[in-house]
Amino acid sequence: MDAKTENLVDECKRQEESCLYTSVTLFEWLKSMRFWRAVFVVAPIVFGSIATWSLLTEEPAYKWVTGISALLASIAPAVYKALDLDVSLGVIADHAHKFKILQDRFRQAGRIGALGDHDDFKDQFYALMVRMDEARSSSLTPPERFFKKAQKKIGAGHYDFAVDR
Repeated sequence: MDAKTENLVDECKRQEESCLYTSVTLFEWLKSMRFWRAVFVVAPIVFGSIATWSLLTEEPAYKWVTGISALLASIAPAVYKALDLDVSLGVIADHAHKFKILQDRFRQAGRIGALGDHDDFKDQFYALMVRMDEARSSSLTPPERFFKKAQKKIGAGHYDFAVDR
């Protein structure tokens, strides 16, 4: 293999690793956001039930419980909407998917495409870089704590293939 091809293989490996970290970070963020979506959907139902529970509404001593529950039941949907969790979940999931696919494609290009004609391999690499630029164009930035979770999972071998051992 000539030096040009070896350099492209190395770059494929870098891009594959970059996509791995990005996709795992986004999947970790997605899992957390799904949890919070469930909380914001269930909480108003629970608080609304408590606020209207006849055992509590008929007892003067529990008026504060029903009042706070009614307040929380009414605030939760507004907070949920303000955070725009439905849209965020779709965007996060879409980007995680794109980076996971690119990870596989860079791995395949570096291991299989490099074995063929250099010019074909170079064209394949540049086409993947165009897709990478498109995936990065939204500048979606997950919180740092999800990158640290991704580092731990990857470092622990969660994404290692048995065939590569």
